[in-house]
Amino acid sequence: MEQLGLDGMPRRLYSCTPSRLNSWLDCRRRYRFTYLDRPSPQKGPPWAHNSVGASVHNALAAWWREPYDRRTPAMAGVLLGNAWITEGFRDQEQSTAWRDRARHMVTGYTATLDPGHDPIGVERTVATRTAAMALSGRVDRIDQRGDELVIVDYKTGRRPLDTDDARSSLALAVYAVAAARVMRRPCHRVELHHLPTASIVEWEHTDESLARHIGRADEIAIEASAADERYRAWAATKPRPRTRGDDAPRTPPEVPAEIADLFPATPGPLCAWCDFRRHCPEGQTASTPRQPWDGLADD
Repeated sequence: MEQLGLDGMPRRLYSCTPSRLNSWLDCRRRYRFTYLDRPSPQKGPPWAHNSVGASVHNALAAWWREPYDRRTPAMAGVLLGNAWITEGFRDQEQSTAWRDRARHMVTGYTATLDPGHDPIGVERTVATRTAAMALSGRVDRIDQRGDELVIVDYKTGRRPLDTDDARSSLALAVYAVAAARVMRRPCHRVELHHLPTASIVEWEHTDESLARHIGRADEIAIEASAADERYRAWAATKPRPRTRGDDAPRTPPEVPAEIADLFPATPGPLCAWCDFRRHCPEGQTASTPRQPWDGLADD
């Protein structure tokens, strides 16, 4: 007897986050290094600007978890100090200066907030599904204003933001769709809160604009999923790599040309900031090395 085929069976959903989708768009080689290669190639040193961002996010999340009467700007400064991450800075002096700068950001920002207006979610994971993907992600903050939800995303980068940043953000749009699905309330408004400039940029989506973002996410998911399947089919034929210690150097596995061609590099200015630059000849040619603290704003 011939074995029955599986034609017509539903396609397995592509499990992803907005970061994974954006990684596919930015550089497919970096995507492969991050999500597929095992062992994953060794990254470069940590970035100081990431330490600043993570410290601020952690302090603001902790601030909302404090009792109402302790939600003061001074408490935000204390929480920032407790959450401070020292990785990536040039020296202790630079780390201390940026800790003080970040403390000023969070104390100034929390002074503008109503401590009694509890968000619907803080560091809340939301999820949604389409015919192509199962998408999830963690939102910095979800407010309820009137009958609608609002997505709030904190930013600490040195570049000022504008309305186009909020309008075009795939992550914010899919967070709005996922939050509405999980919490069963409408969500169209998304906001970027830029702490260094004490500014807020916002965008009010329509159902149509959210559908366009989800459609674009589906297109990316279908492309990435097909490449993932081919990579995993090849990887399944290879012997499992031996376990190494955490300090052992890790390099990308040798992949055949037909697999590597699915994940080409995208050389450009972003290569200077790539964690995997050391493993990418095209990225090294396209950029000059950056020090771990070069992403910090000028003093």
